[in-house]
Amino acid sequence: MLFVSWSFAVFLPVVFALHYWGRSMGWQVSVLTLGSFLFYGWANPKLIPLLAIACLANSVASVELMAPNRSAARRRRTLVLALIFNLGTLAFFKYAALLGDLLLPEVLWKKWGPWLTSIPLPVGISFFTFQGISLVVDAWYAGTKGIPGLPSPTTPELKGRHYGKVTFFKAFFPQLIAGPIVKAGDFFFQIGPKRFAEIRWDPAIKTLILGFFLKMVVADNLKEVTSTIRYPDFLEIPRINLIALVYAFSFQLLADFAGYSLIAIGLGRLFGYELPPNFNFPYLSRSITEFWRRWHLTLSSWLREYLYIPLGGSRRGEWMTYRNLFLVMFLGGLWHGAAWSYAAWGTAHGILLAGERFFLRQHKVAEENRWTFLGAVRAVVVFSVVTLLWLLFQLREFRHAVAYVSGIINQSGPPQLQALYVIGLFSLPVVLWHIWGALEQWRRGWSPERTGRVSIIGHAVMLFLIITNSGPPGEFIYFQF
Repeated sequence: MLFVSWSFAVFLPVVFALHYWGRSMGWQVSVLTLGSFLFYGWANPKLIPLLAIACLANSVASVELMAPNRSAARRRRTLVLALIFNLGTLAFFKYAALLGDLLLPEVLWKKWGPWLTSIPLPVGISFFTFQGISLVVDAWYAGTKGIPGLPSPTTPELKGRHYGKVTFFKAFFPQLIAGPIVKAGDFFFQIGPKRFAEIRWDPAIKTLILGFFLKMVVADNLKEVTSTIRYPDFLEIPRINLIALVYAFSFQLLADFAGYSLIAIGLGRLFGYELPPNFNFPYLSRSITEFWRRWHLTLSSWLREYLYIPLGGSRRGEWMTYRNLFLVMFLGGLWHGAAWSYAAWGTAHGILLAGERFFLRQHKVAEENRWTFLGAVRAVVVFSVVTLLWLLFQLREFRHAVAYVSGIINQSGPPQLQALYVIGLFSLPVVLWHIWGALEQWRRGWSPERTGRVSIIGHAVMLFLIITNSGPPGEFIYFQF
């Protein structure tokens, strides 16, 4: 079910009313859990058993990991099996074809290849798999102390509650399909009875308006022009338009994914749950390192906590740090999709992160806290590098990406003015949004009254544009990941 569909416009008020109709935690969690399964299986009910099995397996594993009187060997075996289940499920549905093509002999690939390539990709599997890993790893470290809000289940009644909370955690519909990736320790302590009178309406509504605006007005309108970034369509497009299209796709990708995340956060607030922020004006970054502190924050945090640090982080010497950065970004690239273009994208970011760390340490370059002319130039360069690499998300075959870059260099002809006008018009909101973020320190001197007036006017304009100038609705880009 899409957040921008009419079916969701009916689903949300019904679930909202039922949720607050009951006052007990059990009722509210049950309503949201059942509603989340309905949300997930709306377009394809066959996906529901997969989500249910994932919830059950991680529930059982976390009970074992937090139960008293379990030997260290048994807990270790449970953790390994839980990780194998989560990663194996992800590998089967997402990477079976890629691994088969890489590992199987040609004779076996001819026999099994068509079947492997026909395995469907369940929507949201990357996100709820990472949540399952977060749960079992946190449960491993917590042991009998329990995760805050999820105590060690020592009785049949507590086990039942435990299963219910874990299922709710994994299935909670606002973040189920495309994040933000919620870690176990950040969610369970929030589970409890919610009151209608305690809803924080102002931040919830403003967050929803910004999210829907970025998705429906910016991303969906830019999608109409960036659809030409496909082979062989772009071979007939002049140089200036090819350059503009790359930047347009960069703005579209941010608006689409940040829009989804903001909608999810706003919906969570309506039901009394605070989901973590996912973006912090990433195109203001003055280094690749800073970019990953601003872009897809929950993925960056997850990779750092559950992959980079277990690999040794920066504790085992400089060259091992470079290796870890490279490996984490390579795997982060593959997380986005089972194609070598994603691995190349992650590899490029890993090389840039390692090279940047080496250069900054060698030359003792300090990070800037305020904007300077040099800082602005660095931000433009970083934005352009990041934008060029996004081509690998749109053009999955290397030769097509190479042909596109070659077209930027070689293809001449008069500019296509109508396309440039659409790109400029619908990219402008993202630019203004980032300027707003860059002026944060200056805005701190505003009075509350001035801040309130500007906020009301801005959100009123966005709401008006959502009603009058939304683009053709479409799926969120990150659904494919």
